[in-house]
Amino acid sequence: MITMQQEYKVAHTIKERRSIKEFKEDPIPKEVICELLNTAVWAPNHGLREPWRFILFVNEGKEKLIDAIAQESNNGKNIDLLREKLQPIPAHLLVVMQEDPRQKQWEEDLAATSALIQNFQLAAWEKGIGVIWKTGANIYSPSFRKKVGVELGEKIVGLLHIGYPASIPQARPRTKAEEKLTVIES
Repeated sequence: MITMQQEYKVAHTIKERRSIKEFKEDPIPKEVICELLNTAVWAPNHGLREPWRFILFVNEGKEKLIDAIAQESNNGKNIDLLREKLQPIPAHLLVVMQEDPRQKQWEEDLAATSALIQNFQLAAWEKGIGVIWKTGANIYSPSFRKKVGVELGEKIVGLLHIGYPASIPQARPRTKAEEKLTVIES
């Protein structure tokens, strides 16, 4: 049973979490990322299919990801600027899901994997670790996917940049749920 204090802690964490764009260079131990993932996998998922898989880029392994992103950038981005931006981030995590050919199951699996990512972000935030969830155009590129180890039949749901926050942005306002709520009483 959840106590009022626990309920407040969850609500507080949800409201306080921010997407972090500036990270300290302090490393995040692989064991901490595994601990966060082991919390995140408690996301609801239909039929306990657990459709997710993870690819972690740390230390020198980050170069493989950065090179793959750079090779996919057709918008004139300078590779040195890209490397300068991504290399200092302690960890990059690709979250992929097995694609089911049945539409209902595919949508359920995407929702479950998205819930896993949110769980990961919240668990990380409670430990003082920041995350930003990216879904750039490169995640749809077959050549990028191959370069970073995504298998045929898998979808990249997100690229998570992970590290201790160098700065925390202010909260941006949210629309009150009542403004988007339709109530049908009879």
